[in-house]
Formats: sequence, structure tokens, C-alpha cells
Amino acid sequence: MNKLLMEENDRLQKQVSQLVYENSFFRQQTQTAALPTTDNNSCESVVTSGQHNLTPQRPPRDASPAGLLSLAEETLTEFLSKATGTAVEWVQMPGMKPGPDSIGIIAISHGCSGVASRACGLVGLEPTRVAEILKDRPSWFRDCRAVDVLNVMSTGSGGTIELLYMQLYAPTTLAPARDFWLMRYTSVMEDGSLVVCERSLNNTQNGPTMPPVQSFVRADILPSGYLIRPCEGGGSIIHIVDHMDLEPWSAPEVLRPLYESSTLLSQRTTMAALRHLRQISQEISHPTVTGWGRRPAALRALGQRLSKGFNEAVNGFTDEGWSMLESDGIDDVTILVNSSPSKLMGATLSYANGFPSMSSAVLCAKGSMLLQNVPTAILLRFLREHRSEWADSGIDAYSAAAVKAGPCSIPVTRTGSFGGQIILPLARTIEHEEFMEVIRLESMGHYQEDMMMPGDIFLLQLCNGVDENAVGTCAELMFAPIDASFADDAPLLPSGFRIIPLDSKADASSPNRTLDLASTLEVGPAGSRPNGDYSKNSGSTKSVMTIAFQFAFEIHLQENIAAMARQYIRSIISSVQRVALALSPSRIGSLPGLRSPPSTPEAETLARWICQSYRFFLGVDLLKPVSEGSESILKEIWDHSDALMCCSLKVLI
Repeated sequence: MNKLLMEENDRLQKQVSQLVYENSFFRQQTQTAALPTTDNNSCESVVTSGQHNLTPQRPPRDASPAGLLSLAEETLTEFLSKATGTAVEWVQMPGMKPGPDSIGIIAISHGCSGVASRACGLVGLEPTRVAEILKDRPSWFRDCRAVDVLNVMSTGSGGTIELLYMQLYAPTTLAPARDFWLMRYTSVMEDGSLVVCERSLNNTQNGPTMPPVQSFVRADILPSGYLIRPCEGGGSIIHIVDHMDLEPWSAPEVLRPLYESSTLLSQRTTMAALRHLRQISQEISHPTVTGWGRRPAALRALGQRLSKGFNEAVNGFTDEGWSMLESDGIDDVTILVNSSPSKLMGATLSYANGFPSMSSAVLCAKGSMLLQNVPTAILLRFLREHRSEWADSGIDAYSAAAVKAGPCSIPVTRTGSFGGQIILPLARTIEHEEFMEVIRLESMGHYQEDMMMPGDIFLLQLCNGVDENAVGTCAELMFAPIDASFADDAPLLPSGFRIIPLDSKADASSPNRTLDLASTLEVGPAGSRPNGDYSKNSGSTKSVMTIAFQFAFEIHLQENIAAMARQYIRSIISSVQRVALALSPSRIGSLPGLRSPPSTPEAETLARWICQSYRFFLGVDLLKPVSEGSESILKEIWDHSDALMCCSLKVLI
């Protein structure tokens, strides 16, 4: 890293010299342009001609082999001017502080067309290996649906030019997906550096073109790519530039910040590439076997499948077999059905007790909603740790049975228990930005009377975006029922949540408070805090949450399953809105001298935990059975005649 910083400092000094020279040159040009021309053949002055040149209208590019080579060299020059020069004004990524634990030097664009981000870091892989990994974009970029190489051409200097068609998933259900028609140029520079650069080919002639594709909006990649320099003793210094025009006009106005945010582009694309490279480098240098005999590469593949399956559900492309059912009159939830063989491949399994699985189709219920002034990281962590607050155990059991029933061989070492669920960690990324875990749902014994229902339910879960201090981070919680074998190729039907901030501020971060369940019970002077504690770091004031749930079912039950799914998603939306209101800093700050009201979901959850623990250890109920409509369980504990002591524990990682 020290060497990297020294090189960056040297580059900046050269950049200052270049700026001084360019400034002098432009001053001279301006003075020259101010003089009128005396050319009788011209009807315009030089000044007027100069004004026309400010917004040039480029003619269509020649896409013949010679034209592509010329365009490739131009792309290389423009990319290098962004990677190591001043073609784009770069500012430090908010919340990213350089240091020994940093993944690299991260910057985002300021005031340029489109959105752009840049990263510079050190990875312990050879340049050719780095290029090979980065060119396989679907392996690390989870928003990438597919990349098709349609043509390859070699250049006289030993480089290659490729024509690519790429599709990206839409992050929400409210806007169409994006696709790109690209040229990628790979070459080796005189100093031994390897360069992979690319740009869109939307304005070309005399060559192959890509017509518009249904359900996609054609977007542009401006000159971008990777500069990979070999290091002495092994490893590489890599410069990454991502510069895109994502056509924000095609999205609803409230969602346009998603397509105009350089911070979001950096988080989901640029930094994802750097993290992936560092993860592979660490796996090579420190080969280990993690969760239940699985190597990190296998766990990464499972995570990729979870993410891809969730993105497929959110997008619901017709070419994958999805078809939309008619609405019930309310458009808040969309229902899609997929009965294609490829979707169900591997999903028709036999139960351990001999009963066959008759699932012949998959149903997806999905929707998106706007959240106001809700801390993204805290809301996601609440959804992860308090599943009983929004999930229906009966539907969980149905989903698990649709995959496979039978005794599960997964160890049940209790590392974290939250409200009837045990969290068994599988893996974390090296920066702790993402973790994979197995969730064991307890208290499902009443389903064992039906031999088709499993006694224990296990979910494979992927979670990221829970860092409260990160700026503009997309938070995701994706999970899928897993069967007793927990095989690498087992069928997965992912469901879950995605929360994306819409207008994160550069000088603000997510709140620095946590879901301290015990503190919600504090009232009066001892438990009160100044109002500003919750509002000064409120982070983004708007975010969009996308929810998608998938269910395997028998085709003749489609109408019943669709009605169940609609009702279930609406109940989840209602629960999320209730939780979001309780967690809103503005709501808490609007109550002078008071803490959060005692009826918040986390306080009610704590009260139930107290009663469950009391019954478990003492064998009797703490509270007498109450009729429906009576006081809340929290109120009853609050007014209990006996003294209760509550201990709050936090796991340090």
C-alpha cells in the first residue's frame, strides 16, 4: 500500500504540471479565437466556429475492422486519462478512509456526464489472472445477467477486440432492466501493464449492430476498464474505472437517483470487483475448509446462486418462462408463474419418507415500496434478527416441504439465537461486508403430525449492507429453504428483501445506533436522550424496498397459492411499514423528553423472550393466559408485581 501511495503521489505531481501546461495552452487558444477571421470563403467568425465545437455532433462511427481498431485505440487513450489523469474530476468516496484495513483508494465522479467511479488497490494475483477474472463479469458482478461474446478480432500488436452484448438486472420491480452493446479491447502496454478497456457501440455503421431487445433499455458504457500493473515479487496494482450513462429518464422520477448515483455504482460494481479479487487472492494464499466441509469457492457459488435467483424473481423475464397473472384489483403486489422445465430442473425430488414431491411450477409474489427516513442498515438487521415479527411459520414450513422433508444432518451448534431462530454462520467476506449463514427455525414441532411437513426448517441466508457507517450502501437479505442433504447443486428458490437508498448525502452516514432492545424499556429522565442523538446522522431520507417471495406448488393449486401469496406479501409490507415507523429517527426525535414508545416491535419481542425463557427454566408461565384484545404482553410485564432482571448480550465479532 505504501508503494501504491507513492506512485499515486508521483502521478499527482505530474498531473499538476500537465494542468499548468494545459491552462497556458487554453489561454492562448482563447485569445486567438477572439480575433475575427478574414477568410472570404467563411461566413462565420472563428469565435462562432469555436462555439459550435463545444457541442460536437459526431458522425456515425465506422464499425469495419479498421474502424474498430481506431476506435479501440481512442478508447484506450480516454480510459487511461480517467484511470491516471484528469479527464474526470474525482472526489474521495464518502465514508472510505485509507488505512491498513482499506480495500484500496476509492473515488467517485463529480460533475461529469453519467455516473463514474474509480478504485486503485493491490491484489496478490498475477495480471493475466486478474484480467481473466474481471472479464468474466457474471462471476463477480451479481447485477449482471449475461455477457455474450459475439465476435473476436486480433490486432497486429497482439491485442484482441471483442464485440459483447451484456444484460444487467433491474434492482427493483419499478423500472426496466438495462442492456449494452460493447466493444472490449485487451492489450499490453510498453511497460508491461495489461489493459482491458471497453465502450458502447451504439453509434456505428458498416459493421455488426445489436437491435433493441424487449424489456431492456439500451444504456451506454463510456470508456472504462482495468489497468493492471505487475508488482515486483508478485501481485498486481489495479486501477478500475466504471463510467456509465444508465438512461435515468426511463425510470420513474422518484427512482432516478438510483441511476444517477456514482456512490451506488461504486458500491455495487467497482468495489465489488476489488473485493472479489482480494477474496480469491486470500483463498489461494490461505486455503481453508469452512462451513461443514465446504471450501470458500463452493460457498461463493451458493451465494451467487442465491443472488441470481432473487434477481430473476424480481425481474421476471418472459424468456425464462415467467408469465403474469391478472391483478385482483390492487396493484401493490405482482404475481408471476413459471412452469418451464429449466426453472424446475432438480426441484422434483423424493421425500426421505417416501412421499414424492409433486411441485410442477413456481409462483413469485413481488412488490416495491418507498420508505421515508428509515435507517437502511438498522431496518435490515431487524428483519434478519426478528423473523418472527414478519414471517409466517406455516408458510415457512410449506416452502421447506416443497423442497424436501426429512431429518437434517446440519450441526446445530448454537452461535446466535433470535426469537425462535438459530443462526449458524457459514462464511464472511474478508471485509465483513457480507456473510452467509444457515437459519434453523425452532418451535416447528406441531407440523410433525403431518408427515409431509418437516420438523426442523433450515434456510440458507445471504446478508449484506448491515454496516451502519457505510454511505449509500444497498442492503439485502436473501434466503431459500434447503433440504436435508444441503448439496451444492440442491434446488434453491430464493426470496427476500432489497433496500436501496435513494438520496444519501455525502456528509451523512447511517445512524450510529443499534437495536438495543433493553433500552427501549427505559422511560423518564434516566432513560431519555437529547433529540439530536437520533437525527444528526439520519443517513438517507428515502429508500426503496423490493420484496420478492417464491413458492413451488402443484399447478392445479395455482389460484389458491396466488391468493395466499398476495395476502402474505401484503402482511409483510404492513409489518415492514410498522417496524419502519418505529425505527424512524424523526418519530423518536419528535417526542421531547421521551424514549421510543414502549409498544415498539423490538420491545414486544423482548417481552415475549422473557416469558419464553421463564417458562423454559422454571416450567411455569410468567403471565396468566389473557383474552384477545387485552393489554399488550409488554404492558403486563411492566405492571407485574414481582421484580424482573433483564440482561442484554451482544456478540463481538
